[in-house]
Amino acid sequence: MERLQQRINSAEKALSSFAELVDLKEPSSVERDALIKRFKFSFEACWKAAKQYLYDIEGIDVASPKGVMRSLRENSILNEDEAIKGIGMVDDRNLTVHAYNKEVAVKIQANLKEYYQLLVSIIERMKSRA
Repeated sequence: MERLQQRINSAEKALSSFAELVDLKEPSSVERDALIKRFKFSFEACWKAAKQYLYDIEGIDVASPKGVMRSLRENSILNEDEAIKGIGMVDDRNLTVHAYNKEVAVKIQANLKEYYQLLVSIIERMKSRA
């Protein structure tokens, strides 16, 4: 349970950093790159917190980000639409290695506000249940 609290705290810190840039209307290329990087480390912190939650609270050992999103749906942390969005978020996280490509970076950036809100919801819902 202590490890879960550490993971949640790390996720909240990462999300706080992500929040600083997520509302930019027309970010420069440097701001967009920073926003994508903050998304990436926020996503990592949140999925690992969710993995720990599933293990500690629900007794489920899941190894992958997509598996975590599916398990969050099965355990009513996410609804069906949110789980679908979560799977898309995993795909976009995987595309961040190609953020040097402007079209890919712009595509990812277009979804980041929704992803931020989804990540915050996941953390808040887990906190209320833990």
